[in-house]
Amino acid sequence: MIDVLVVGGGPVGLATAIACTRAGLTVTVAEPRGVPIDKACGEGVMPAAVRRLAALDVTPSGHPIRGIRYLDQRHRADARFRHGDGLGVRRTVLHAALASRAAALGVSVLPVRVTSFEQRPSHVCAAGVEARYLVAADGLHSTIRRCLERDGATNGSVSVPSHGRTVSGGTVPSRGGGVPRYGLRRHYRIAPWTDLVEVYWAAHAEAYVTPVSEDLIGVALLLANGETNGDGPHGNKHSNERGDFDSRLSAFPALAERLTGAPAASEVRGAGPMRQDVRRRVHGRVLLVGDASGYLDALTGEGIGVGLAQAEALAACLAAGRPANYERAWRRVSSPAWRLTAGLLWSRNQPLLGTRLVPAAQHIPGLFSILVNHAAQA
Repeated sequence: MIDVLVVGGGPVGLATAIACTRAGLTVTVAEPRGVPIDKACGEGVMPAAVRRLAALDVTPSGHPIRGIRYLDQRHRADARFRHGDGLGVRRTVLHAALASRAAALGVSVLPVRVTSFEQRPSHVCAAGVEARYLVAADGLHSTIRRCLERDGATNGSVSVPSHGRTVSGGTVPSRGGGVPRYGLRRHYRIAPWTDLVEVYWAAHAEAYVTPVSEDLIGVALLLANGETNGDGPHGNKHSNERGDFDSRLSAFPALAERLTGAPAASEVRGAGPMRQDVRRRVHGRVLLVGDASGYLDALTGEGIGVGLAQAEALAACLAAGRPANYERAWRRVSSPAWRLTAGLLWSRNQPLLGTRLVPAAQHIPGLFSILVNHAAQA
């Protein structure tokens, strides 16, 4: 019997496997897809997350990020990082670096999709593996989380129905209400014009521009609706049609003008709905980490950093034989970033405040810098 079966071999799943292995636990990862797996994300790694990756001996190549810039049609505000650089890195590059480190530590990967498991008093059985603990790191629309929330069981056999029906998208209904938010991302072959992550603001959307190499940038759009084409909200591809992405990009005329003539360097990918309210992260011997453990929004860009912090906290709890302590540890490492994101998202959705965020950042640069650096250390 192994100590930990990690379901999901994305960046946070692999970081969890690495952290658990370094803590002296035996780990297997269940992931049916080959490395690297691409998905929609902003690809900006904040300074604290860069340090957490380095602590795992993971140093992916990318483009230095030295701060955040907010822009609307008339205003601009810059905030430089005070405690080290961030990193713009292709999601595929980050994933490959984590996979290489996990392999070097001897973490085995089973090419299987886990859709059911049986939890017993002393262990969990899934995909023919017996493990003391099962960790769900299977993403925003976690299959394991859907099993747990549908059945509400900490013991016994649970599985996804064969007809594929989901229960509330695997989430608790959003307590905050609001319009669901979705994301789209595409890369452009063009030299970065700044070492800052630029955030362009429009009435109901934001565009994030992240330099990821010397001749490549990523553009991620966050949208306050789900009218996209493609595989739908539970897939990795939204709006594969070039025209749809370009029509949404037109809401940011200054950015669209900068990108005129720049060739697209990747297909459009998307994700959403983003908000996933989760009641708890510990279900007996089954624990949730990363996006599977709950998600609010990509507005402040600290998602990978928080996921890495959760992985570290989870590994410490399992190594100590105290899985129940993970719920409190999760809240300790996640709450600062969640509070900041919730506050900014609430302000964004207020008619009188939403259009004043960038002007306020420009006119109160000290406060803007404090908030940016708070997020950078999450």
